[in-house]
Amino acid sequence: MYRTAIEDLHKWKNKENKKPLIIRGARQVGKTWLMKEFGNIAYTDTVYINFENNPQMAGLFAADMKIDRIITGIEIYNGRKIDPQNTLLIFDEIQEVPAALTSLKYFNENAPQYQIVCAGSLLGVALHPGTSFPVGKVEFLDLYPLSLTEFMLAMQKGQFADLLKNGDLDMATTFKQEYVDLLKHYYYVGGMPEAVQNFAENRDFNSVRDIQQRILTAYEQDFSKHAPSGEVPRIRMLWNSIPSQLTKENKKFIYGLIKEGARAKDYEMSMLWLTDCGLVHKVQRATKPNLPLKAYEDLKAFKLFLVDVGLLSCQVRLGQTVLLEGDRLFNEFKGALTEQYVLQQLKTVKELGTYYWTNDRGSAEIDFLLDTGTEVIPVEVKAEKNLKAKSLKTYCEKFKPKTAIRTSMSDYKKEDWLTNIPLWAIEIIAKVR
Repeated sequence: MYRTAIEDLHKWKNKENKKPLIIRGARQVGKTWLMKEFGNIAYTDTVYINFENNPQMAGLFAADMKIDRIITGIEIYNGRKIDPQNTLLIFDEIQEVPAALTSLKYFNENAPQYQIVCAGSLLGVALHPGTSFPVGKVEFLDLYPLSLTEFMLAMQKGQFADLLKNGDLDMATTFKQEYVDLLKHYYYVGGMPEAVQNFAENRDFNSVRDIQQRILTAYEQDFSKHAPSGEVPRIRMLWNSIPSQLTKENKKFIYGLIKEGARAKDYEMSMLWLTDCGLVHKVQRATKPNLPLKAYEDLKAFKLFLVDVGLLSCQVRLGQTVLLEGDRLFNEFKGALTEQYVLQQLKTVKELGTYYWTNDRGSAEIDFLLDTGTEVIPVEVKAEKNLKAKSLKTYCEKFKPKTAIRTSMSDYKKEDWLTNIPLWAIEIIAKVR
């Protein structure tokens, strides 16, 4: 299975003054596989250490931060010498041993010749009180579920992925039905590597659902295992409310839908826990479409999305028969799956800040505002046949953006004030701007 993040890891390896790299991402998105695959491809030797339930390594890092002693201990543990130039050190589930996380600072300062890649699924929530996080001494890489183009590659449809990569929309449109079919499968299967791999090998939708259900169950077990016991019921209720939040016409998150009388302050920690785990994406409202959008965040208004569209379709028990019913799938649950899908693809485009906008009266809404660093791009998502973009037109007349995008099932078309990108090609948004 090919992951584009491999290219980022090669860039990291080739940097002269690289720091230890931490790969962030939810459980089951493929962090361990990626690190090992990179080690196999790019290094003569790989030393893999999983800190989960590893008292030997916990003891090694707890003693002190003398790098020579730590390296000697790792060599004894693995039974072989470490060549700093040709060995990749992989620290997996590093949050389980906070001292190992702290050690990255000392590796960076005192022994930068060692090449270290780390991962931690619960990095943001499992830091013990008093843990010294190596701020400024590490680099980060965010890993998400497979994008649609990565899914195409897994399905042995690399030629279709290449057309999108090269921006050849005219040729791609010739094969529109192929892309639509792949998109439908992606809505159902999603991008979790185990589900994709299984589907690529077996083309069995029932097996995919079993895997997705197992992943959802594992997430819920994480709630009980890792979250503060007092927060677990609230985390579970918030988590279970997300599908119904996305099914609303207005997808702004409403605490009252969790349970009657629920207030923001009751669920702040639960929200933070889920976002820190990478299980949900929080998209804030921007009050004005000005740069930088972060300066115009409305902290009280936001949308919540799941980590993966396939998990969402599993959570709402979407049956596979919908795949046979024309384009109905794209409109299901008031376009919730489509908006989830678009957000998921936008997340894979680097250096994009993602927000949304409504006017003060709430009569106009732009599904996503993208901060590219140099401009603000409005994106309207259309799951249904009606392509009248009233809100987008209102927005464009008022703010006159250089680029405005609608994504729908219609073909690629560039007009005076609007570019329509087919849903199956939304990843090319980086080329349009």
